[in-house]
Amino acid sequence: MALADRWLLPDGIMELLPPQARQVELMRRKVLDLYHRWGYELVMPPIAEHLESLLTGVGHDLDLNTFKVTDRMSGHTLGVRADMTPQVARIDAHRLRTEGASRLCYCGSVLHSHAENMLASRNPLQLGAELYGHAGPDSDVEVISLMLATLDEVGLKTPVSLDLGHVGVFSRLMQMAGLSGQQQADYQDMLQRKALPEIGRFVSELDLAEPLSGWLQELPRLNGGAAILDRARRLFAADAELMKAVDYLADLAVRITARFPSANTYFDLSELRGYHYHTGIVFAAYTPSFGQALAKGGRYDNIGRDFGRARPATGFSADLKTLMDLSGQLAEQAEGVILAPAGEAEDLQSAIAKLRQAGKRVVQRLEGETDCDNRYSQQLKAEGGEWVLVDL
Repeated sequence: MALADRWLLPDGIMELLPPQARQVELMRRKVLDLYHRWGYELVMPPIAEHLESLLTGVGHDLDLNTFKVTDRMSGHTLGVRADMTPQVARIDAHRLRTEGASRLCYCGSVLHSHAENMLASRNPLQLGAELYGHAGPDSDVEVISLMLATLDEVGLKTPVSLDLGHVGVFSRLMQMAGLSGQQQADYQDMLQRKALPEIGRFVSELDLAEPLSGWLQELPRLNGGAAILDRARRLFAADAELMKAVDYLADLAVRITARFPSANTYFDLSELRGYHYHTGIVFAAYTPSFGQALAKGGRYDNIGRDFGRARPATGFSADLKTLMDLSGQLAEQAEGVILAPAGEAEDLQSAIAKLRQAGKRVVQRLEGETDCDNRYSQQLKAEGGEWVLVDL
């Protein structure tokens, strides 16, 4: 890199400057206070860990997205976290070992080797909550509700769409079809692209009997409003496991809608985000003004197994900086700053201390400092033997 370009940041790496940095920090505290009121305990995992720990129970995509470094003290390979969820799973399984339900939350920087899309940051401020030790709709409803409450807390003013899926549908179909690993990967790729003609040709070459052949061809079409679940029930009526997954989604949607009537519910039974990672429902929140998920999560009951404690788990995460950008709160007027004169007089220092104790921002001029600029809204001046505030 040329000497003149040393100030440039790597592609996709972003920083926050005043006043945005303070506003994001204030929102971080506000959201974590929300989680505290819901009974979630804050954890602060390290920025780097042994690579095996960071990649335990997760898919290949996270491996590719993780920066690897060599620890000069041990010679072991370390990873710079690209996702905090495996770290929280390790804490629950090995450090806390809580009996019963465990509610944990976090907010910290993560680092990605490549961005999720052209506009995404490679160092998002990941915010999230995880609930361990409970398997069933109650915990899924709770974490989805907390995710939607988070979007309300940051002040999103656009309607939110809640997308719901269940990887159990795909898992059951693959079990019934007996496809090889490569065949499953090929079919999964076509599903994600909604490549209907390719899926038709692919399924026809498998020589599967009905109704399974038809189910595989219809799966990419099972997306839309609540009527899609009725269609899925008619389609999968012959299989109890598929019906169980569809009924689970329907029950979940009813309960969430009762809590958040303004949220639009959308279903996609072919949604396979994190298929090798999730074990049940998957969910995400979208808004028309942003092309990517605002927050996303799901159930991942196997994540703690390699840490010696396989407990049921469900949770979600989001990028707090993205939420703040979309909320419009970064455009709010920064709070005023008071300018105090230079000096060590006891009454002056007392006046400055009282203002700061009252929560005011006070900057004391330095000897020889140039005249104040438009950063200041008021000035502390001596009038009639007292220190008073004067508007600038």
